[in-house]
Amino acid sequence: MLCEPDHGLDPLLARKCVISQVSLRELSQVRVQTVAVQKGRLATRSFSDGWNVLLGGNLRQLPCLQRLVGIPLTTRPVRKAAQYLALIALVAVPATAKQHPVPLDPKTDSAKCAECHADKTKGKAVHSAIAMGCTSCHEIRVNRDVTRVKLLTTTPVKLCLQCHGDKDASQIKGHVHSPAVRDCIKCHDPHTSDYRNQLLKPTSGATAKENLCLSCHNKGVNVPKDGSRHAALDMGCETCHLTHKTSDKGDRESFYHLTKNAPALCTDCHDTKDANLARAHENQPFEKADCLSCHDPHQSRSPNLMQAFVHAPLGGGKSSCESCHQAPKNGKVVLTTASSKELCLTCHSDKTEQIEKAKVQHPGAAGDCTDCHSPHAGKSPGFLKPDPVTACTNCHTDQAELHKKRVLHQPAFEQGCATCHEPHGGKNQHLLRTSTPNQLCLECHAPDAEPKKLESEHLVAIFDGKVKLPENYFNKVLTLPLKYGLGHPTERHPVGDVVNPKTKMPIAMSCLTCHQPHAGNEQAMLVKDQKNNMNFCKTCHVNGLDLMDVRMGGQ
Repeated sequence: MLCEPDHGLDPLLARKCVISQVSLRELSQVRVQTVAVQKGRLATRSFSDGWNVLLGGNLRQLPCLQRLVGIPLTTRPVRKAAQYLALIALVAVPATAKQHPVPLDPKTDSAKCAECHADKTKGKAVHSAIAMGCTSCHEIRVNRDVTRVKLLTTTPVKLCLQCHGDKDASQIKGHVHSPAVRDCIKCHDPHTSDYRNQLLKPTSGATAKENLCLSCHNKGVNVPKDGSRHAALDMGCETCHLTHKTSDKGDRESFYHLTKNAPALCTDCHDTKDANLARAHENQPFEKADCLSCHDPHQSRSPNLMQAFVHAPLGGGKSSCESCHQAPKNGKVVLTTASSKELCLTCHSDKTEQIEKAKVQHPGAAGDCTDCHSPHAGKSPGFLKPDPVTACTNCHTDQAELHKKRVLHQPAFEQGCATCHEPHGGKNQHLLRTSTPNQLCLECHAPDAEPKKLESEHLVAIFDGKVKLPENYFNKVLTLPLKYGLGHPTERHPVGDVVNPKTKMPIAMSCLTCHQPHAGNEQAMLVKDQKNNMNFCKTCHVNGLDLMDVRMGGQ
């Protein structure tokens, strides 16, 4: 089988890779990794026949083997010093079991296994399946006097789900902890462990060597010199989190797998009646406030665990509260103006003009500013509360329902609706930041997209600086290898308006012709939650032997 990279790389860097003597059955068990570094970008390679090899992907998932049309994808940016450097590593190893050192009879029982593997049956936390016998998970195969012991299923996760069906991520609506989606043994020992639930390590400790969670997460690690770290981290991550807790509500509690939501979670440890705590809050009433609107629950580059983004008056010093607050009265907040909106407009009068004069107005922006914004701080620019997503879905409940879908678009359900929409009013339909859907999508997904780095703020900016995103945002953004408006999902396929080559009639086309903008239940968020296969392509390409035979809208 011969595969040749597409023309996206410099022709001088073109390479051919040959996989020979590998059967179709073996291909379904091959682990593939293809890496290309070109012009400062780490790229998953797309092949001229439409194959799409994802980093660490599985060849059986390739569109060619599913008779699908592949999607050429790349990710960005890596190191600019790597310009014109290409590194292509194709590793193909059939997932067959190693030869067992001792010949066995295919009908060998578990007692025989335990003669050598007794360590797999003892410990503080032993997997209940051990009592069912080794062959409840493993099978013995003997071929030409060669003994191999393998799992009953092709992957460990499929084996686990035979008993733990309630952990099947494909059937769970809501945010699932990523290792639980595909790799149970990344956290659990399948046989025995010294830690509960057969975890590989405890969930407490200050380093990845001690703490299982820190194998992937870096919370509480490398705190800046003048920053702060939450002491609760030393009690263990499971003090606040339940790893497998999920819900289709789309709220903070379910998204972050919290034992309970804030402030109830915080007040389990922090007494709101404590005099020192009251003094730290300038004796303003805070008992029912959302602690996370001002404080980061893990660590901060500022003292007192302050959020990454702090409203300028609050960051002005010890007595800065006085610029907006008077002394409380009868346990209630008293502002320096008659209303919160009037107070906000003393500094943000430009927003009033935008809200009132916008060609396309947003009714939600006409209310109090504090309906959407925290007046103190937040984990993102704009201090949206309780987060940039929920601030919008509290009113746009139809969009909140989309959170139950399996595939969520990062801008919509991680960064927030304001990534693509003008929240205070704009000039485009649906309050979009651009006049057409394609302009909007290609702000991030175009091959020549260049977000502006704001190094001092640890952010990147798009849409002429109007939208600020985390500095690592584009690490997860897929870049389309487009040239002259062609190239997705296959070479020479248009992504915009086009003329039918046979009828000469114009055909309106945009990203929304094939994709849903917010969420979907299938890969690539295809419209009507259709699967990524030839049946979807036949919506337009009715003749699979002639891709120029196109039917859209009856044309």
